[in-house]
Amino acid sequence: MLRDALPARPEARRQLVGTLFSSLGRGLTLPFLYIYLTEVRHLPGATAGLAIGWFGLLTLLLAPLGGTLIDRYGARRVVLPALALSSLGSGSLALVGTVWQAFASLTVCGLGGAAIWAGQNTIMTTLTGDQERQRVFGLQFALLNLGIGIGSAVAGTVVDVTRPGTFQFIYVADMLCYAGPFLILLTMPKVGRRLVATERAATGPKERRGYAEVLRHRPFRRLMLFSVLLTVSGYAQLEVGFTGFATKVAGASTQIVGYSFTANTIVIVVAQLLVIRLLQGRSRTRALMTVGALFATAWLVLGIAGYVDGRSTVVSAVGVIAFGGIFALGETLLSPINPALVNELASDELRGRYNALSSMVWGVSAVIAPVSAGPLLAAGLGGLWIILVATGCLAASAVAYSLRTLITPAQDGLPTPTPVPVLSPA
Repeated sequence: MLRDALPARPEARRQLVGTLFSSLGRGLTLPFLYIYLTEVRHLPGATAGLAIGWFGLLTLLLAPLGGTLIDRYGARRVVLPALALSSLGSGSLALVGTVWQAFASLTVCGLGGAAIWAGQNTIMTTLTGDQERQRVFGLQFALLNLGIGIGSAVAGTVVDVTRPGTFQFIYVADMLCYAGPFLILLTMPKVGRRLVATERAATGPKERRGYAEVLRHRPFRRLMLFSVLLTVSGYAQLEVGFTGFATKVAGASTQIVGYSFTANTIVIVVAQLLVIRLLQGRSRTRALMTVGALFATAWLVLGIAGYVDGRSTVVSAVGVIAFGGIFALGETLLSPINPALVNELASDELRGRYNALSSMVWGVSAVIAPVSAGPLLAAGLGGLWIILVATGCLAASAVAYSLRTLITPAQDGLPTPTPVPVLSPA
């Protein structure tokens, strides 16, 4: 199965190795930023949520510029400096001691992170063919989560809120991990160049193509609505909402939080290649509907861990870890489909912009999720928060269902029947 999922071009395989490096560093820090800022640096919970939300707002504001620069100058010239800035920002978090320093470090992280996702997806699209793209994006996500899971397991074992140096270690390690994709891309000088020589040559001197045209694309708008609902109610809740609820409501330790991310990774790594095969020739929108249902189920299981059987350590631990596994099942469906569908709808002239708007979903979510989850949890309204995120995931499923009528069967991933030749009468 692995051989079938690997891309044909060696450059694409090297990009996948870079993904593994960067995700290892991300895994070291992903579950612990809110805990680090509140329990180690003693920032108020609401302030920590606002600081993380500022990071999301900045990536949101800068993502359109990143997409324009990718289309105009090529992904290479955007991704390399973005990786360098992200490395600097992550390392500087190890030195945070005050509110303004936290905002400053997350600002640098936002400057780098605004264009990395769109640029790397644009690069991977140019290195893969139509028939293999969905499989490769799925494999990329499996490697991403493998790195995150390993990093989370290591960090969960190492970090200790009574020893700030353990948290400083993981942020310095995250900084060094960004060197992997940076050096790999640096050694491939022909990868990530501009896809179209001039936009005027393709569109004529009077026609202007840009974000206005992308936003007029109704199927893409519907896909973005699905992504916003799902991400606000899903992924973006992991750093603040999940960790805050798991530790403060369910009473789980930081080690259990780390093991939940490890369980998430194990499910993804074990199931992703099988899911990739099962998705071939099947409806993409139906799979997206299933993702929303699985995410909602995961949040409800987490809620049970916090409110059933009081403060039972066993129930809390099982519920928190089970959340990671159920959430992972939805991710294995989402990861191959979403980027493949975005790039199926995009054109080469505007591919950077399509991927930038897709990445903006994370910016929107990173603003809304921490600002909503932090105050609700601080006010003791964890149950209300669980209901809201589960409802949001189910709403995303409804939007995915409505997308089916706006795209062609080929775009939905369904096999196109071969036309039967009509014989003329003799």
